[in-house]
Amino acid sequence: MTDGQNIQAPRKNRDRIGIVLYLIYLILMVASLAIILRIVQLQIFFRPDPRIESVLTPKTTERTIIPKRGNIYDSKGRLLAISSPEYQFYMDCTVMKEEFSKKDNAAELEAEWLQEARELAKGFAAEFRDKSADEYYRIIRDGRRRGRKYVKIGHEVDHNAYKRIMELPLARDGRNRGGVIAERADIRHYPYGTLARRTIGFVRNNDSQVTNTHIGLEGKFDYILHGTEGKEYLRSTDLGTVSNSDSSIVKAKDGKDLYTTLDIDYQQIADSALREQILPEDDLEGACLVLMETKTGAIRAMVNLVRGPEGEFGEYQNLAISRKAEPGSVFKTVTLMSVLDDGFVKSLEETLPATNGHVEGTSINDSHIRDFARQHDTDEISILDGFKISSNYVFATLAVKYYGKTKTSDGTERFLSNIYNYKLGEAFDFDLDGLQTPTIPSPKTRYWTNTDLGSIAYGYSTEETPLHILTFYNAIANKGKMMKPYLVNGPSILNSAICSKAVADTITRALMAVTEDGTARRLRGAKCTVAGKTGTSFGTFPNGKYVDENGKRKYQGTFVGFFPAEDPQYSVICMVYSKPTGKSFQGGGIPARAVRTMIDKIYNIDPYFRDRIRTGKR
Repeated sequence: MTDGQNIQAPRKNRDRIGIVLYLIYLILMVASLAIILRIVQLQIFFRPDPRIESVLTPKTTERTIIPKRGNIYDSKGRLLAISSPEYQFYMDCTVMKEEFSKKDNAAELEAEWLQEARELAKGFAAEFRDKSADEYYRIIRDGRRRGRKYVKIGHEVDHNAYKRIMELPLARDGRNRGGVIAERADIRHYPYGTLARRTIGFVRNNDSQVTNTHIGLEGKFDYILHGTEGKEYLRSTDLGTVSNSDSSIVKAKDGKDLYTTLDIDYQQIADSALREQILPEDDLEGACLVLMETKTGAIRAMVNLVRGPEGEFGEYQNLAISRKAEPGSVFKTVTLMSVLDDGFVKSLEETLPATNGHVEGTSINDSHIRDFARQHDTDEISILDGFKISSNYVFATLAVKYYGKTKTSDGTERFLSNIYNYKLGEAFDFDLDGLQTPTIPSPKTRYWTNTDLGSIAYGYSTEETPLHILTFYNAIANKGKMMKPYLVNGPSILNSAICSKAVADTITRALMAVTEDGTARRLRGAKCTVAGKTGTSFGTFPNGKYVDENGKRKYQGTFVGFFPAEDPQYSVICMVYSKPTGKSFQGGGIPARAVRTMIDKIYNIDPYFRDRIRTGKR
């Protein structure tokens, strides 16, 4: 063999190797391209058999984790609302039945399961007391025969009962072997029942769809009480539904507690005092009573009683904030404050003519002033006496005389401006939804008449809520400083001085005269001195009149004031509302009696009065 032949052989070998490698490269490239195309096809076009997909890829579901709702407390830390767990039991009657059928001793295993079910039924009967053990056993046995997987058992139970049930046969074996299912819900409980229900509010559980009704504190402060919901993802397995560990879990944040100004002792006293007075009266449709701390505006009790469909009184509507109407004679104090603070009246002893009861320049006539003149053999009446007997003539005359239209001025706007300054023309922010805006007429409208100024002065032609009136009187007790009523958010001032201290003291003297020798004398002799005013107004009928075709009226009777008069600690308002009736329901009757009962009972337990008793003060 020559040298040329030796060189040519390795070259041919290299060429064959190169061809082989090239072919391998082509094959790999084609295979790669095929794989890529297949992946594209699978990603875009392929749809697996739904039956196979459901087996190989268990469905994942999202579950909302409900946080624990915050508690509500009264001013002394006593629970007004609390959430506690309750459990509803169900039974998967088919559990392990299929597994038993695959065993050689299937009949023996089934009999043992049913025997445990019989023991379980005895436990159910003892715990729920609504069915016998035999009845519960038949429910489980028949459900097993019919393939029922979710049979309701008994009623909701607390945590202690839950623990006892979970120690019963089958229940202690777990859900997937024993078939006993316990579903938990945090149920809202109110330790004092329906007491202050319209103020506290009501929810069954912490589901946001349930609490989104904004009733009472539960609704207004739901954003605090509810907390933040969490989320988790569940997937089905052969052992039941379990948490999907491949998915993230967002933990729930429990709600915060709410501390209120309510004092449940005072709430019970106020509720009892009001019920005692209104229960015997079939012609009453509702009543409210609110007790407020003078210096801070903290509401200690808020009672709202409305007659229900069965004739009972219950907390069905918050009358104190949602019902506005003509306030009647309690508004005369507004007129008195206005003329005193504007300097038109210097003394309560100033007099007006007491002749015919006609208010000059208007169609207003008050025949009662003639009765006063005859009774006292006089032709004049002092402002103080007019206040004590609640004379419409006196206060309409004051308003028309000092705020009416003259040749040189029209003072009506000034009078109305004072009313707004007293916060009797606006709905201030309050810790409950639903506070109505008062109605104050204006001479700028075409509905204004020559009687409106005078009628406003004695409590008609305007509409106020009980809470607005109470807030005004509380400012008098507080020497002119008007505090905003509150249940949660803390003290704040609505107006630092609606009048001077001297004017407040003068009005207090007039209010004390009303309770000592005027229309509210039922409060004379209470365990502490009381200053206040009565008022009576009439509701209108669809025809706009105050009397129906049968001569009946709808009364609103009011007492509002504060105590003790010489050093006010609390302000109070009580209102009653009647159906059309031939009876009379005035502020000096039921409202005054209810307030007297409440004051006397509070006197016995309030620390302020206990200290006064020890020091020998009344």
